[in-house]
Formats: sequence, structure tokens, C-alpha cells
Amino acid sequence: MSRITIDDRIQSLREARELGVGRLSEASLAELDRVIAAAAERRALSSEHTVVGFFGATGSGKSSLFNAVVGEQLAHTHVRRPTTSVPLAAVWRQEDASPLLDWLQVQDRRIPAHPFAGDPALPLILLDLPDFDSVQAEHREIATRLAGQVDVLVWVVDPQKYADATLHRDFIQPLATHAAVTAVVLNQIDRLAPAEIPQVVQSLESLIARDGLPNTEVMAASAVTGAGVDSVRLRIAKFARDRVAATARLTADVRQCASSQLPRNVESPGTREQSPPPTRPFNADRSARAMREAIITASGAELISQAVAKSYRKRAGQATGWPVTSWLLRFRPDPLRRLHLPAQQRTATDADAPVVARTYRQPLSAGQKAGMNRAVRSYVSDASADLPEPWQEYLRGQGLTLSESVPDAVDQAIAATDLGAGRSWWWPLITALQVVSLLAGCVGAGWYLVLWAMQALGFGFVEIPTVEGWPVPGLLLVFGVLLGIVLGAVAAFISAGVAGGRRRRAMRRLRASIGTAVDAHVAAPVRSERARALAFVNALRRAAAR
Repeated sequence: MSRITIDDRIQSLREARELGVGRLSEASLAELDRVIAAAAERRALSSEHTVVGFFGATGSGKSSLFNAVVGEQLAHTHVRRPTTSVPLAAVWRQEDASPLLDWLQVQDRRIPAHPFAGDPALPLILLDLPDFDSVQAEHREIATRLAGQVDVLVWVVDPQKYADATLHRDFIQPLATHAAVTAVVLNQIDRLAPAEIPQVVQSLESLIARDGLPNTEVMAASAVTGAGVDSVRLRIAKFARDRVAATARLTADVRQCASSQLPRNVESPGTREQSPPPTRPFNADRSARAMREAIITASGAELISQAVAKSYRKRAGQATGWPVTSWLLRFRPDPLRRLHLPAQQRTATDADAPVVARTYRQPLSAGQKAGMNRAVRSYVSDASADLPEPWQEYLRGQGLTLSESVPDAVDQAIAATDLGAGRSWWWPLITALQVVSLLAGCVGAGWYLVLWAMQALGFGFVEIPTVEGWPVPGLLLVFGVLLGIVLGAVAAFISAGVAGGRRRRAMRRLRASIGTAVDAHVAAPVRSERARALAFVNALRRAAAR
């Protein structure tokens, strides 16, 4: 696997920052901006020089050790009090160092007379800094600011205050990720008995390990006697010769920032992209399906599909029933019309024939709306449970908006659905046969009526033609009535079966339309936020990878 460069890390941090807009707090965005800007500024300055800062508490002998390491008395000539009030820089190879020192806001700059560690080509800036526990707030601010800017941090402690809580809690622990550019010096060992030195060193190493730097060696030194000063000098020279301290520091800054932004439910960062481990399993398809089912139930889709079947049977009865009685069905209200729904979707052919945009049903009841709201909130809750906390809060805030949009979206989806309750091809055929049966019955009845009238008027008896002994008018009358009744019964049987199919088909179409609307208004935005959260986490993981 290819190594992750500092450019990759910074770019990943930028991606995380962009993805976090509108989701992260202003403080989190400001911290990301600060680290990204600082990294860009440091990389634009001298990459040759290594900046090493001496940090310590009052009385740790930091300035004395600084002088001993430099090999000249620089620090004491620039202080008016026993503590350092302004940062002092010892600069070797001053070419291109000025912009870097300007960025560090270090004005007191000195050029030592001798090369550092005997190497005249070594580009190095050594800083003696104000005490981090100074009673002067501005001194503490300078120390804190430069702790975030120097390439190498050298913590100078003395035997009396090496366990100082402020040092460990406020400085070393927050920068524990910077072990690669950290050195620890136990100064003033001349104040200890020789037998006590290993014990104090071991104690300090234990404290440093608890701070998060288990592999950091503690160097024992004395600025007074010169013991151990060469070791400190050589360690600093190695940082400068390797010329990786600046990059290592920036890498540590980016990793620390990215790690601090990672959600608590994300494992320690590695080099492989992973999604955040869920606090509870989230099955997107199952949760979305459960939401759709609940909304479909609350929408009254079943009632509409039943209305489709009833409407079909009513209109089929009107068209194919026995004409003598089928006209009575016209007085029965159409179930679909009562819902103000068309039997078939109107298709727009031009701007003057718009597609139905919404229904005119009665407004949803409080129970129906509550059912939809519960379904949406439950889905949003499930979908956000394993996301970073900022996304959980964001989606919880969006849940109300999403749920409020669902009833109107469902209404429009129902209105745009072709319910398939239109006429069937066999209706005209049955209707034609019913007309024939009616005509036959009318002819038979009319024949008998004419014969009765003729006898009543004295025209005498008129012989009635027969077929196999059956009078033709009677046959026509019986045939017409029986055929009409049989056709009506057959048509009713067929229409019942077809109506059941139309009900199922309407339900399928309603489910599809409502499901599409719910997906567009709820599931799709939530999926987008989940993808954004995953991209955010993966960007941070790349930036924080070991």
C-alpha cells in the first residue's frame, strides 16, 4: 500500500472540512481551518530549516540549557528578569530564515559564532521561549502559540517540578501525537545525588508514558556541569540533518486534528477506509421498506384500491347488466368519484391539458398523519444511529421537515397514479347482446299486445305462428328475458373477477407511486446524508492514518 503523504493528509482534511459545513459546530470548523491554514503557511516557508523550541516551567533552567546547547551565552543577555519574556532565536544558516521567523513572530534573532554540533551546513533555528507557567498571561500565550508552530518540541524539566500537573495536562498530553518530534530533557541533574538520577529519570519516563509518549527517551543533563549537553545537542542535530521534522510536525498536527474530529464510535484510524462501526445494525432496504409500508397503510391506499373494484363493478353493471334493471345503478354513487379520483390517469398532450396534480380527498386524519410521522421519524432514527454525532443532530432536525412533506407528496403520488379502473373490451359485446335480448323481448311482448288489441277491436282471431308447437311471440319474449338475465349474471360474475384484479393492480400501482414519492422525499435525502457522513469519516481516517 502506498504511503500517505502530507499533501494527501491536508487534502483529506480539506475534504472533511467541506463535507462538515452545515453539520459541524463553528468551533470544529474553525479548528479545521486553523490546522489547514497553518500547514499551508509552514509549507510555503523554508523547508530547509528545522525550528526547535525549548519549553519549560519557571526555574527549570531552560535558558541555561539553551545557552549550553548553543555554546554561547545568548539568552541571559536578553532578559531583564529571571524568566524569559520574549522568544529568542539562535539561527544557523540565516538564508531564507527571515520569512519563517516572521511567521513565528520572533523578533529577537541571534547568529551564533560557531556552527551547531560542528556542522557549518546545518540549517537550524533554536528558540528559547517564555515559561508556560509564567504569571504573565502574554508569556503563557506566546509559549502556547509557539508550541503549535515549532517543528520540534524540547520539554525541559527540573528534578523539583518534573511532575508538574500543568506541564503534563496542558502541554505534553495534548501533543502526545507528536512523539516523533518530541524530546524530553531532565535538567539540573547536578542537584541530584548520582544514585538518584536513574530513579528520577525512570519516574519521569513513566509520567511521559502515561501522557501518551511511551517510547520517548528522557535525556538527563546539567547546564551547569555540561553533563548530558552533548546528547541533547546531537539529538537536535539529528532532527535538523534528517530534515523531516517539519513534515513530521505537520503530519502530527493533521493527524491530531483529524483524530479529534472522528466520532467516538469510530475505531482507531488505519490506512484502510472503513465506515463507522454501527451502534446498532442498520439495514437500509429493510428500514426503508418498513417506512414505506407504514406510510402506504396510513395513506388509505387499501381503501382507494377497494374503491377501484367497487367503481369498476358499478360501471360494468351499468354497461352490461339487464337493461330493465341496470339503469337503477346510475343512482348509486361512484366510489371513486366520491374520493374525487379519476378512474384513469389523464395524460397531458399539451400545456392546456395538465396531468392531475393532487387529489381532493378529505384531509388526512390526525391518526393518519401521526402514522406517517412515526414512520419517518423511526426511519430517520435508525438511519442516523450509527452516524457521527453532528449528522445525528442534523438528521434529527431534518426529521420534522421530512415528515411534514410526506402527506402532500403522497397525495400528489396518488393523484398521478393510473388506477386502471377504466372500461373493459368485453363491455360493448355484452351491451350489444343485451340490446338484442331487449329487442327480442320487446318484439315478443309487442306481438302479443297487437294480437290482443286486434281481438278487442273485433278483427277476429289471428293465428300465431309456432315452432315445434311453441308460439313464436312467446319464444321471443322468454328468450329476451332469459338472455338478458343470464347475460347480466355472467357479466356480473366476470366483472367481479376483473374487479378483484383491478383492485390488486391499483394497489400495486399505488404502492409503487407512494413508494417512489417516499423514496424521493425521505429515503433519498437520508441516503445522501449517510453517504456524506461516510465520506466525512473516511476523509478524516485518511488524514489521521498511521
